[in-house]
Amino acid sequence: MSVPRTARAPFDPHDPLGIDDLLSPEDRAVRDTVRGWAADRVLPHVADWYERGELPSLRELARELGAIGALGMPLTGYGCAGASAVQYGLACLELEAADSGIRSMVSVQGSLAMYAIHRYGSEEQRQEWLPRMAAGEVIGCFGLTEPDHGSDPASMRTRAKRDGSDWVLDGRKMWITNGSVAGVAVVWAQTEDGVRGFAVPTDTPGFSAPEIHHKWSLRASVTSELVLDGVRLPADAVLPGATGLGGPLSCLNHARYGIVWGAMGAARSCFEAALDYATGREQFGRPIAGFQLTQAKFADMAVELHKGILLAHHLGLRMDAGTLRPEQVSFGKLNNVREAIEICRTARTILGANGISLEYPVMRHATNLESVLTYEGTVEMHQLVLGKALTGLDAFRG
Repeated sequence: MSVPRTARAPFDPHDPLGIDDLLSPEDRAVRDTVRGWAADRVLPHVADWYERGELPSLRELARELGAIGALGMPLTGYGCAGASAVQYGLACLELEAADSGIRSMVSVQGSLAMYAIHRYGSEEQRQEWLPRMAAGEVIGCFGLTEPDHGSDPASMRTRAKRDGSDWVLDGRKMWITNGSVAGVAVVWAQTEDGVRGFAVPTDTPGFSAPEIHHKWSLRASVTSELVLDGVRLPADAVLPGATGLGGPLSCLNHARYGIVWGAMGAARSCFEAALDYATGREQFGRPIAGFQLTQAKFADMAVELHKGILLAHHLGLRMDAGTLRPEQVSFGKLNNVREAIEICRTARTILGANGISLEYPVMRHATNLESVLTYEGTVEMHQLVLGKALTGLDAFRG
């Protein structure tokens, strides 16, 4: 019995594995909405923002992102979109294809600050903060990393002490995205009962957030230090649902999932810039895309790019099913950021000297990814997470 043949779609260099076929119409609609917004509001300006080392329109951009439902996307209620994990991932990919700083702003807002309040906050805290954060009217930040304690948050020095019914916070946090423009900071501190989280209005006396300058990565992003000098908070500022490091680490795991997708957006942008350049750039009488060594580079880049997108999609389906494990997120973050950097570097070689120019996105993405490689878990930390999971032996503490 013969099986009738169906017409095959032509090969698409931008989707060589047909991954689009895995997406629902709703998934594509979310992706296209975010892609269109980024093309209109970020891409025409981001090279200038990057060169100047500022994000002058952050508050305006946040309100626009709120209007399209991109803030706190997977959360439900309180004005949040209630999107699937896959749809949130697709949004992260499109945002980081524009710039890692934009995706970082959205990730910190939704996957760290809003997620912490949504999951661990009281109903009063949720009602107070989440609707305004989902609309982009209030920007949030997340204070865990300290000047001397990044990969080892258990050793944090920030302290919260009881004073009557109040809490008094003292300490410093470092490398905090959105810090200088935030209206609320989710700050983690040591207490007598272990690590606790606090929703800190940033106009509270004793709180300050000086912006960090002289960065050569994530330049189109607001990065700050948080200084807490006798910050007095009422008893109801503590997030009641979290005690211990499990709280902040679960928030980081949620944000790392977005990075798994986002890194592939930066990689895609570099791949497409190199492909467009190579088909138009001529040397020795023909386009450089026609040379074997250049085609080998494109083949290798495409393989890693679309393997990474498939991995991200797989993890998204597991998150939607409630079966995603932290070790699997480490798997994705380790692989996809590492491969994204290699794709950016290879794309730079195809563009030659033009690869270092801000007229093209390649060097901007490459330098941004150096930060993405480090934050929310360094390469070494994710290797050790996987090493422990694979061997059953803990190598973290000697």
